[in-house]
Amino acid sequence: MIWLMLATLVVVFIIGFRVLNSKARRASRALTKRLNLDPVYVESLISLMGRKAGEEFVDYLSRDSEAHLSNAASVLLIYQVFIVDESDESLAFWRGVLRKAYLPLELSNEHVRLAMVFLRELEPDAYEMNDFRQRYNARFAADETILSESPSNVIPLHSRLNRH
Repeated sequence: MIWLMLATLVVVFIIGFRVLNSKARRASRALTKRLNLDPVYVESLISLMGRKAGEEFVDYLSRDSEAHLSNAASVLLIYQVFIVDESDESLAFWRGVLRKAYLPLELSNEHVRLAMVFLRELEPDAYEMNDFRQRYNARFAADETILSESPSNVIPLHSRLNRH
């Protein structure tokens, strides 16, 4: 009899947890599916944002807009590279994630402002984050210039998608 009550209690807690976190799970799933990543990256970002900012981020992702997913992916890149690990390997990995998802690779001032809003509980320095954005864009702009100057008969598919 006691086992039946404990099992019922566990089931109630599991169902309650699923109901309370369903919006966050759907929003996280939308971004991870678009980026083809494990959910742990987005879920850790949401949990480290704090309760209020995390809810705002989930609401932002729940709008199901390509622009919102793109901006959220840029916030994830800023978080993973600027706050978690600023190594060259991490930078190349996260840039590759954005490239494979056909999302904009350049970070804008708006991306930095959005990251500052969502990551406000971590209290990142605005000047350092803007400096990071400039270093990031300058580093990869040089790579793009070298690639565009080299003669090649290969045309990327995603560049032709925007013509129509």
